[in-house]
Amino acid sequence: MELLNGNEVSKKIKLEIKEKVITLKSQGKKTPHLAAILVGSDGASMTYVAAKEKDCMEVGFDSTVLRFDANLSEEALLEEVEKINNNPDIDGLIVQLPLPKHINEKKVTETISYKKDVDGFHPMNVGMMFKGLKTFLPATPYGIVKLLEHYGVETNGKHCVVIGRSDIVGKPMSALMLQKNCTVTVCHSKTKSVKDFTLQADIIIAAIGIPGYLTADMVKEGTVVVDVGITRVEDATAKSGYRLKGDVDFENVAPKCSYITPVPGGVGPMTRVGLLLNTLDAISLYSK
Repeated sequence: MELLNGNEVSKKIKLEIKEKVITLKSQGKKTPHLAAILVGSDGASMTYVAAKEKDCMEVGFDSTVLRFDANLSEEALLEEVEKINNNPDIDGLIVQLPLPKHINEKKVTETISYKKDVDGFHPMNVGMMFKGLKTFLPATPYGIVKLLEHYGVETNGKHCVVIGRSDIVGKPMSALMLQKNCTVTVCHSKTKSVKDFTLQADIIIAAIGIPGYLTADMVKEGTVVVDVGITRVEDATAKSGYRLKGDVDFENVAPKCSYITPVPGGVGPMTRVGLLLNTLDAISLYSK
C-alpha cells in the first residue's frame, strides 16, 4: 500500500507554478491575480480563504480578498461580482461557499464571468469540460486527476466507481475519468447495493460526505481509493475538540489498497492546487 500524498505533490506543483510565474514576469507579461469574496464569518470558510491567500503568495500570484458581513444583501454581492468581472487586472474570482441563506448561490455562481470562474462551476465551463474542451475544471476533480497522474496510476480500461453525484465533485469527476479512458459507474444515495459496484472497481473515488462510509468488505485487493470526504467529528481527546474523518474507514481499508489518500493531507491540498492551475491558465485563455 502506498499513500497518495497530496501534501507532497501539491508542493511540487506549486514550485512548478512559481517557476512559470517567474518566467511570465521576466517576459514582461501579466502576473496572475486571484480575487476571493468571503461573506460572513464561517470558521471553515475563513480558514480556506486564508490558505488560498498563502498559496497565492507562495507561487507569486497577486491576490485580493474582499470580506463582507453576513447581512450583505444579494444585490450588493452581485454588484461586487460584476465589478470584478469588469476589472481587467483580475484573472480569477471565487465566491467562497456556503453563502448566507438569504443569498441564492446558483445566481451568484452564474453571475461570475465564465472567463474568471476558476472554481469551474459556471454552466459554460461545465459544458466545455464535458465536451473535453480547454476550460477551467472544478478544482477538486482537477486536483485528483493531477494526483493520480503524479503517481502513475493506470486509468486506461480501468473500472472507476465514483460514490456521490454532486455538481462540485461527483459529476465532473465522472466526466474527467471518462476522459482518462476509464469505464465509469456513479453511485449515490439512491443506488441499491453500492457494495456490488465497489467490489468490481479498480479505482474508487468516495465523495458522499458520510464519515467511514467505505468499509473493507466493500473493496477488493489492489484497489486505488481516493477519499474526498472531510467531516469534523467530535473528539474530546483532541486539542481542537474534533478530528477530521474521511468517507473511508482508512485503518481497515488501507491494507487492501495499492494506493490510498489520507485524510487530511490527500485531496485537500490538491483542490487548492487545482485552483492555482486554473488561475494560471486564465492568463493564456483570456488575458489580453
